[in-house]
Amino acid sequence: QVQLVESGGGLVQAGGSLTLTCATSGVFQYGNAMAWYRQAPGKSRELVAHINNRGVKKYVDSVKGRFTISRDNAKKSVYLQMNSLKPEDTAVYYCKAELFSGLNLQSEYWGQGTQVTVSS
Repeated sequence: QVQLVESGGGLVQAGGSLTLTCATSGVFQYGNAMAWYRQAPGKSRELVAHINNRGVKKYVDSVKGRFTISRDNAKKSVYLQMNSLKPEDTAVYYCKAELFSGLNLQSEYWGQGTQVTVSS
């Protein structure tokens, strides 16, 4: 059974830092890619950062140079280090797992989300 559990969200002042953790089960025994998305009130969910099973990383332009995605296969976890936070980073952040069979995407799973609020 696949489970994704996010933690690490909270309230922080602008310029501060937070690290989000996505603890997983039932994911890392398969070829997978992991991602962080966010959804602000009244807005659609957007991709923030993505890391594949070779460690190749991608970021949305608005977080480049400030956010870092990483994965620890031994701990079956994915992290999002967020620095220099801005009020516009305020959103619910979701962890997503993409499971592959070879090059074919087989399934996707989402966590329940964690709230990040950045005050000005």
